[in-house]
Amino acid sequence: MTVAVVTANAYYIHPIIGEVARDFGVSEAQIGIVPALNQLALAVGILLLLPLGDRYSNKRLCIAFVALQALFMLGMALANGFAAFTLASTLLGFVTIAPYLIPAFASKRVAPERLGQVTALLTAGVIFGILVARVGAGVVAEQFGWRTVYWCAFALIAGVTLFLPVTLRTDATASKQPRSNYLELIRSVFILAAHHRDMMLSGLIQGLNFAAFTATWLALALYLTGPELGYGVDTVGYLAGIAALSIFSTPRLGKWADRVGARRARVICAIVQLTGVSLFYPLGLNVWTLLLPLVIVNLVGPTIDVTGRMTFLSLEPEIRTRLTTSYIVMMFIGGALGSILGTSVYDLAGWAGTCMLLLAISGLIVILSVIAERLWQSSPAQAVQS
Repeated sequence: MTVAVVTANAYYIHPIIGEVARDFGVSEAQIGIVPALNQLALAVGILLLLPLGDRYSNKRLCIAFVALQALFMLGMALANGFAAFTLASTLLGFVTIAPYLIPAFASKRVAPERLGQVTALLTAGVIFGILVARVGAGVVAEQFGWRTVYWCAFALIAGVTLFLPVTLRTDATASKQPRSNYLELIRSVFILAAHHRDMMLSGLIQGLNFAAFTATWLALALYLTGPELGYGVDTVGYLAGIAALSIFSTPRLGKWADRVGARRARVICAIVQLTGVSLFYPLGLNVWTLLLPLVIVNLVGPTIDVTGRMTFLSLEPEIRTRLTTSYIVMMFIGGALGSILGTSVYDLAGWAGTCMLLLAISGLIVILSVIAERLWQSSPAQAVQS
């Protein structure tokens, strides 16, 4: 539940982005700056703050940064202008590292053969948070206005802040880590990334995957609530409920990935996802026909992330948080790119242009996934060479 609530903060904007743009009097392309800066700030925050998880207590870090999330969420609820709202959202992104501390924290406490299952369970928590954010935001905004969404979000994150000290166990492993200075710790992130090329390829794949995810839902919200289809923001929220399927499918697919291997499973999921994306345009005439491609994409998309993490979370415990740092930074750079492209391409070329963009990204994911699997099969040691 903690993972769900702290993750949700970045996704409330997805179904209500059109409403927020109209309220602040900005264009569809301009409103894309809000999620884009949030994602970029997340990447910077993860780069500068997440490595501290290999040095200090993950529990204490989670409590501190979740409290800051609550503060900046309050700022979004109170913002009286587009600039103030964007600033609060950006600062919120910078301190949102708790969802990415917890998987590394958990990976140090499970047997290697259960890594895929546990990682998938945590990913399901992330999916649940995204589901609550998108469905809840759409329904609440339709009835009470978009600002109420952020007041509700503030109440949730404030509650988590109060209960977090008793929900997380004490992290006894932090004191065993080497006490290098902060600059050396940050430098080591780049050194480790250079030594683990397989992780870098996984990060690139997930960056593209997250770009496609972000572009899909931002453009979809604009498309469904625009003059062409004319649905309300609650419809966008209800449609986002499809993500509930992933809560049940992702843990099962994680177990399957444990059996067949992370890289092979990723190739299969990437091909299935490309199939789903190819149906967006021909089935994009109304919300009912869109259900089929959305179901396909939501079933396998999160497993691409799970399998990517599996490629490096089985390595030495003392480097996992820093490898996670590189991976997540690449993921959110992709998310920022998807935010800009999703809204800008829709503004320029409509739903047809968006579908072409998504098809190109998904095709590249398939190609890179196949390359990653073949490189690993030919020489696994190449993934950990400088």
